[in-house]
Amino acid sequence: MALLFFTLAGAAQSQERLTFTSEPLIIETASGKTQNFVAELALDDAQRSQGLMFRKSMPPENGMLFDFGETRAVAMWMRNTLIPLDMLFIAGDGRITHIHENAVPHSEAIISSRGSVKFVLELNGGAAKRYGIKPGDMVRSAQIGNRK
Repeated sequence: MALLFFTLAGAAQSQERLTFTSEPLIIETASGKTQNFVAELALDDAQRSQGLMFRKSMPPENGMLFDFGETRAVAMWMRNTLIPLDMLFIAGDGRITHIHENAVPHSEAIISSRGSVKFVLELNGGAAKRYGIKPGDMVRSAQIGNRK
């Protein structure tokens, strides 16, 4: 019985340790400012499901870009997420369509994209306000396909 428990515990831990590749990402504001980030990429169902769960912190210029592969309505939540996050909902061309600021850690309340999007960028809570990021601003990266 103990062997079964440790085998299952090891499987659960390995699910929590998915690896993510990273890439540079730039946000261009309507006022002409640019802000550079390094974004981990959540590209498949397992990565999107785990996201930033269980992380105790994230460097200020980092984030996670979720690529849903197609444009559609997206619903997010904060289950098992320990840090507040800003969620930037992004159309296929890289334009920010909606921002949900300071999502509450551990909340299971649904956070809606409020329309069809292809990407979601999660940043540390307060980043959108700190950098003056607003709907209509552009997110540029190789993953989005609009890097200059």
